[in-house]
Parts: sequence; structure tokens; C-alpha cells
Amino acid sequence: MKSSSARKGRFTLFVCYVLLGIISVCCLYPALWVLLSSFREGSSLYSKSLFPSTGTLEHYRELFNSPTLMFKRWYWNTLKISVISMLLGTALTTLVAYAMSRYRFAGRKLSMSILLSLGMFPGFMSMIAIYILLMQLRLLDTHAAIILVYAVGAPIFGTFVAKGFLDSIPKSLDESARIDGASHFRVFFSIILPLARPMLTYLALTNFVGAWVDFIFARLILRSKEQWTVAVGLWDMVSSYQNSNFTLFSAGAVLVAIPITCMFLFLQRFLVEGLTSGASKG
Repeated sequence: MKSSSARKGRFTLFVCYVLLGIISVCCLYPALWVLLSSFREGSSLYSKSLFPSTGTLEHYRELFNSPTLMFKRWYWNTLKISVISMLLGTALTTLVAYAMSRYRFAGRKLSMSILLSLGMFPGFMSMIAIYILLMQLRLLDTHAAIILVYAVGAPIFGTFVAKGFLDSIPKSLDESARIDGASHFRVFFSIILPLARPMLTYLALTNFVGAWVDFIFARLILRSKEQWTVAVGLWDMVSSYQNSNFTLFSAGAVLVAIPITCMFLFLQRFLVEGLTSGASKG
């Protein structure tokens, strides 16, 4: 019986490793193809082999030196929009989640139901309403408009995640601090935020990545080429059959992936630290 169960366990483990290997190949192969295509000569998407016969950095140089492209400007626009949206969106989501978690007020359950209902619908369903509203406010084709959209929309999708984490923090910590004379703001900034570091990390990552890679709202709101984000600019490179430079697009895609990777590697340390240091001692 023991040998039979051991063989069954080894077979199950082998199947799991095979499935994980297949999933890894399916995930890594497209990324590897884009990375290697950025060093390939020419502009064609098709190639006989995965690895280029002769490597070149010409596509990266063209992105920054070509007079017809505005890649540096698009990159800066995207970085500015993403960072500001991340800060504002994370702050708004945390404040809304804290209020829902710690306070009891009239309309609380109704507000949570509205947030839950809004979160069930994809964001692009509100495109027409957002466009008309921004047009009436004369904010179209401005970075302030798209930052406003990202930051105000962040609590809709992140409040329940943040609230669930804040609910796990014992309320006895709040009560003890208030007995010692701490105000609500002191409790929030000195006790809740340090313990909520994993949640803040998650919110910051999702808000940054969402703004960094978004195409739909950026294409809708930003009308002039000088105001575009890098997602809209890269789409413009391959949107027509007359100008489909896929190797140049691959080089731009690699540069787009760098900030996301750096953000994850940088914030991962705080995520693990917050998870291991957030326990209460008796």
C-alpha cells in the first residue's frame, strides 16, 4: 500500500511539473520572441529562426533619434501619468477602504453595494459618458484629464481588496491608541498604514501598471500626437500596412516592460517585509 501510494504521489508530482513546464514555455516564448525581435535586422515580423543571425541596436537608436517619432516624449508622458495616477489612486482607495472598514455611518452598506455593482462592469462601458463630461469641462487632450480618470476609477476596483485587508487588522490597536490620546489621523498614519504595507504595495502595482499599459482611455482622451502615451504611439507604428515596423515595435515594447519589472522587483521587498513583520505579539 505504501509503495502504491508513493508511486501515485510521484506520478502526480511529475504531471504537475510537466504542466508547469508547458505553462512556463507558453508564457515565456512570446516575451522571448519580442525581446529577440528587437535586435533583429529589418522590419518584418516573420523570421526563420528564433535567434537573429546578426544582432543590431539600430531599432533602439531609431526610437530615440528619429525625427519622425516622439518616443521620448511619449515615454515621459506615460511615466508622468502613471506615477501621479498611482499616488492619487492608492491614496483615494486606501482612504475609502479605511472609512468602510473602521466607521459605521448612514449609507455605508448602500455605498459598498454601489461600489460592488460598479466593479462588475468593465471600465470601457463608461467611455461615452467620460468623453462627454471631459469635453464639457474642456479637459480633453490633457494629461490632467486622464490622470483624473485613472485616480477616481481606482477605488471602484480596489476598495474591497483593501477593505478586506484592513478588516484583518485588530481594532484593539485603534482603541488602545485612542485611549492614549491619538487622533484618527494619527491612528491611520502611524498604525494602520505601516501594517497595511502589503496592501499598499498591491494597490500601487495595479494602479501603476493599469495606467502604464492602458490604451483605450488614452486613445480616447489624448487627441494630439504630442500628448500621446507610449501605448498609443506604439499602436500607431503598426496600425497601417504602409508603416508596419514590427521590429521597431518590439524594441519599444521591451522599453515599456522595463519600468513594470523594476516596480515589481523594488516593491516585492516591501511586500515580503510587510507580510513577515505584520504579526501581533502577545
